[in-house]
Amino acid sequence: MSDSEVESSTAPLIEHLTELRTRLIRSVLAFVVAMLFCYAWSTEIFDFLATPICDQLIAQGGECNLIFTGLQKGFTTALRISMFGGFILAFPVIGLQLWQFVAPGLYKNEKKAFLPFLLASPVLFAIGAAFAFYVVLPMAFSFFLDYQQIGPGGESTPADGPAAIGISFLGTIDEYLGLTMKFVLAFGITFQLPVAFSLMAKVGLVTTKGLTGTRKYAIVGILMLAAVITPPDVITQIIMFTVIYGLYEFSILLVRVVEKKRIEQLKAEGAYFDDDYDDDDFEADAFDTKDDA
Repeated sequence: MSDSEVESSTAPLIEHLTELRTRLIRSVLAFVVAMLFCYAWSTEIFDFLATPICDQLIAQGGECNLIFTGLQKGFTTALRISMFGGFILAFPVIGLQLWQFVAPGLYKNEKKAFLPFLLASPVLFAIGAAFAFYVVLPMAFSFFLDYQQIGPGGESTPADGPAAIGISFLGTIDEYLGLTMKFVLAFGITFQLPVAFSLMAKVGLVTTKGLTGTRKYAIVGILMLAAVITPPDVITQIIMFTVIYGLYEFSILLVRVVEKKRIEQLKAEGAYFDDDYDDDDFEADAFDTKDDA
């Protein structure tokens, strides 16, 4: 290889690295600005995040009081809130920078194919996070707080029992914030299943036949995931399992649609009998709803 050929091959690499550095710098700057903004409003953000536990405490006759047990916990909690909120606020900018870095290497039809999935991803994350915050967390906190005994005359004390010793919840802000963030992130990420499976189906990594064939293993995996993510509460575990399994079945339907369009496109291009589709019964197996039932 001549010197001119070496120089021409290294030039695009340098340009790509320069472009990557620019996108990374912009993403980091967006994250820092968003984090500083959230830090300035960390008290208001925490008050909002504490709404589920406060509503349940007040409903059971208690007071909304959370404590911190370490001198530095107040500061570290504000820092965690600012980083958590900063990433969420900066995510559109980060996603845009990623798209602008990848898009020039895609064909026009590929851009049209991937763009809807990129737009749907943050929407599904927001839906999952909202479902966790407004539905799952209040149910979980209500279950755990039922073990309170506010004391004689309190609403949580059994009416026909003796004067019970007061047992009330004194949660730390660090513990509560960690639990809330874990729930929000867990449900937000699991709501990405339809997008992930649809993208993989578009490039031929997953098929309807494969997803339906591994359904029993998916059920076991989802049960284990729900047991790990959620607290030792049967109700929240059932909710988590139902949501994820419902998304799994919905993903199978989306994969079926994506496969059908992909096969039609390959047939139109005369490439249906390529190495990726050497099974003559693929289409019948992939779209046979009788097997699924």
